[in-house]
Amino acid sequence: MAFSASLPLGLVSPAAAAQPDEPERNRRIPFTEATVKANGDGSYTLRWKAPGVRRVVVKTGGRTVARGDGSATARVSGLPAADRQWFVFVPEKGGSLRLADRLVKLDGTVNFRDLGGYRTAGGQWVRMGEVYRSEALSRLSRTDLARLKRLGIKTVYDLRTATERATGPDRVPRGARHVVADLLKNAEVRVDLTKPDPGVQYMVETEKAMAASPTARPALRRVFDGLADDRAHAVVFHCTAGKDRTGWIGASLLTLLGVPRATVMADYLASNRYRAKTDSAVLDAVPPAVAAFSKPLLDVRPEYLNAGFAEVKAKYRGFDDYRKRMLGLSTSELRALKKSLLVG
Repeated sequence: MAFSASLPLGLVSPAAAAQPDEPERNRRIPFTEATVKANGDGSYTLRWKAPGVRRVVVKTGGRTVARGDGSATARVSGLPAADRQWFVFVPEKGGSLRLADRLVKLDGTVNFRDLGGYRTAGGQWVRMGEVYRSEALSRLSRTDLARLKRLGIKTVYDLRTATERATGPDRVPRGARHVVADLLKNAEVRVDLTKPDPGVQYMVETEKAMAASPTARPALRRVFDGLADDRAHAVVFHCTAGKDRTGWIGASLLTLLGVPRATVMADYLASNRYRAKTDSAVLDAVPPAVAAFSKPLLDVRPEYLNAGFAEVKAKYRGFDDYRKRMLGLSTSELRALKKSLLVG
């Protein structure tokens, strides 16, 4: 039987609420599903499923804010303001799980989000607060920069071209290292304009180029070297819109960690939701014919990401071969990456 609760917590001090609870890292985590969603009114909706577990409590700032059985939904309100509101899901048996809403709300971006909080096929979970994906950081406010510093951002990987970087230079938190990893440098993308849907063609061919062309190899290796280095965390990688180049890096990392393809695709397609208002404004500002051509360029679509995976399959013996030959990650580095980013 599901349990639903709405628990105001006006008495929790901001200092206490801001301190994340740390779950146990190596115990088996019984949750098959668990999410945190921030609502527009300042409340949070928590959902979880833990088959075979009779009791679950959820804590934040050391206080219990929700209770339920092995399959429940709870609504929590009245929490003090925080950069990110963390919740720890504690089952009666097995390891606990620390989650927040995936989106990090900032003044200067609409698509800055955590790549963690996903379950692998083997039952582990990708840690949150370690790796973020984003659109360009050129419009960050001072408040944004302070927030990212408090979130522990140490390394920023900029996947954009030289022209994009010159047009909108990144703003990064004080002390963070800015690393250029131009994923499309010297890439050749050819489109037959006599065929239908040239915009779709362009996106498919671009996906292939960023996934498996020799020109992309140096940038991919630079990013994955950093992801494998625990000392570089927390990491954020980004392009201009945070959906294509960023989407391929995110999809590759989640695949390496053992996240199922359906979940990888869902994370990739989430850019359509987060960027919906921004993209609609762009399309509304141009003539219908231009909008029809431009919409495929603004979208992320399953056929785009699938084209990248198909290119990997065509050029390599499998994703493990791609990991070694294209991404430059040794077996020991992959083990270290999983140890750093997976719990359970």
